Amino acid sequence: MSDNNDLLRVYARHFVKANIRTHAEPDDVLTIDELAVYLKIPKSSLYKLVRAGKIPSQKIGRHWRFGKRAIDRWLQQPHSDQSDLGGAS
Repeated sequence: MSDNNDLLRVYARHFVKANIRTHAEPDDVLTIDELAVYLKIPKSSLYKLVRAGKIPSQKIGRHWRFGKRAIDRWLQQPHSDQSDLGGAS
């Protein structure tokens, strides 16, 4: 059993030294409701962006999830005002 404990200590030291995060922060992943609030847009507009594939997203089962860093990068890219939401360009 001490071999397992030694192995765990080696891995733990490696992760600390390499400064690797071993878990996600709670705010790293947003739900559709949280993202709508973050972007200050209606959920219906957000669903249109998701369906059109115009926003970085991941469907997990029946639920959409959004990486906050990916969304922040997406926000920095130039977008047309209406065409991203399905309106006239």
